[in-house]
Amino acid sequence: MLSRLSVSVRPCVSMCRWVHTKEKGKPLMLNPRTNKGMAFTLKERQILGIHGLLPPKIETQDTQAMRFQKNLKKMSDPLQKYIYLMGIQERNERLFYRVLMEDIEALMPIVYTPTVGLACTQYGHIFRRPKGLFITIKDQGHIRSILDNWPETSVKAVVVTDGERILGLGDLGVYGMGIPVGKLCLYTACAGIRPESCLPVCIDVGTDNELLRDPFYMGLYQRRDRSQRYDDLIDEFMEAVVDKYGQDTLIQFEDFGNHNAFRFLKKYREKYCTFNDDIQGTASVALAGLLAAQRVLGKPITEHKVLFLGAGEAALGIANLIVMAMMESGMSQAEARKKIWMFDKYGLLVKGRAYETDSNQEGFIHPDPGDVKSFLDAVNVIKPTAIIGVSGAGRLFTHDVIRAMGSLNERPIIFALSNPTAKAECTAEDAYSLTQGRCLFASGSPFAPVSLEDGRILTPGQGNNAYIFPGVALAVILSGVRHISDTVFLEAAKTLVDQLTDEELSQGRLYPPLSNIREVSLQMAIKVRLCVCVMSNK
Repeated sequence: MLSRLSVSVRPCVSMCRWVHTKEKGKPLMLNPRTNKGMAFTLKERQILGIHGLLPPKIETQDTQAMRFQKNLKKMSDPLQKYIYLMGIQERNERLFYRVLMEDIEALMPIVYTPTVGLACTQYGHIFRRPKGLFITIKDQGHIRSILDNWPETSVKAVVVTDGERILGLGDLGVYGMGIPVGKLCLYTACAGIRPESCLPVCIDVGTDNELLRDPFYMGLYQRRDRSQRYDDLIDEFMEAVVDKYGQDTLIQFEDFGNHNAFRFLKKYREKYCTFNDDIQGTASVALAGLLAAQRVLGKPITEHKVLFLGAGEAALGIANLIVMAMMESGMSQAEARKKIWMFDKYGLLVKGRAYETDSNQEGFIHPDPGDVKSFLDAVNVIKPTAIIGVSGAGRLFTHDVIRAMGSLNERPIIFALSNPTAKAECTAEDAYSLTQGRCLFASGSPFAPVSLEDGRILTPGQGNNAYIFPGVALAVILSGVRHISDTVFLEAAKTLVDQLTDEELSQGRLYPPLSNIREVSLQMAIKVRLCVCVMSNK
């Protein structure tokens, strides 16, 4: 299976080889996909018409990478590192992916969470060169012609956002383009998908953010259009992508508002090859953390009781996948749902509460268990074995909450998954120190290893969606599947846990080191592709 996959991967995997090009002279050097900087040999310079346009020294890519590392070490500000790193991508794509793949553990927090969130808030201030396709509500009726302007004709994967809910930062409008760009960087770095096969897209229908007062804001200066025109625009976009690139083109939805995220997933999943990473990718990586905890505790997932802080798309996506995992272990759907509780800004999700609930939440609305006014009350009354934070509201796993989890459970499970770091529900240090190192902790953004008073050093797991979506995307592209079921994400979670060694578990990790993510993505692609093929034959 591995050898067959390796053969089939070649057409879409980025290999560090020279690409055939008809461009010559200065235009060749201005194209990041064909530019090699001073790594062009003398013969290449002569043939390609760039002899004399570069300093005479011929450098190896090793020397270029060394220069990059030296310059990066001089920088302490994460945003400056982001600007420098993405500037390399704009000039020399081959070098960019070389340095990113060689030090993925250190550089992923720069090109992805948490720094990409900061970059999005400053997008108009640090803008250098456009990356991706910008489509506005004013382009309605002309989306196909806009796609025709994109220079690459063999697009296999599209990541699209409308910027309404960027990480935990809210509505950033067109500034949200940094998210699809960052996601697709990881398609290549983590799964080897060719960058020219990837298309980042931002749908601009306005913003309800005060960014409209920012003179550097780069989108439409209007409030977000929530009329039928918005739905019609998304419909036209989906149809245009399939018409241009084919029915099996992967379309990944990213950072849409909660209501639209669920609507579009339900509306399009049986018609297009699509998934929502905030719902399904987050669910898969969170479930993988729980399955890893199961290996530590020797306790089946059906015996856990989970309390969520937050009841939006991430919480509901995770909850539904946990239910699937419990049902696979023999529990009924109704019994599995009784194991899952949710607490949002209005309080515990219970029958008869005064605040309106979303139809997607109905399966997790339970009878009122008693007097619960705070999240701490909910912990003490419900007595969960695991708490999962996906609210984006900051440090709401207070010291009292963590201590309560430690008193209720010998090995409490505490997942602070909100991004970026400032929005995390608690720090790794608080979780470990307040439970005397007994908790099983994971976060959405990276935290440094924690040294305990007894001398132990625990390495917190990062529940990073990058463990899931690149491998799933590779499997989907290779299989040519036209629809993606939730079973794919259940299989992805199990495959991720299989890549975790007992030694890594003993270090406190619930996920493999990010330095292994390329191998993790390959193994996931193999398993998920097999799963997809089996389902297609049913």
